[in-house]
Amino acid sequence: MIFKIVTLFLVGMAVLAMFGKLKVPGQKRLASAKCPKCGRYRIGRGTCPCGKAGKG
Repeated sequence: MIFKIVTLFLVGMAVLAMFGKLKVPGQKRLASAKCPKCGRYRIGRGTCPCGKAGKG
């Protein structure tokens, strides 16, 4: 009985790991929306609230 529980747990963890490696659509666009200096997300096309990054 314990062997079945452990096996199901490991299979479940493997399935979650496979879903974790999937690429999310729009992930590249989200990464480019971050400020290169402070790492905060920039909303719109203005400067970052930290004032260190240019427009982009």
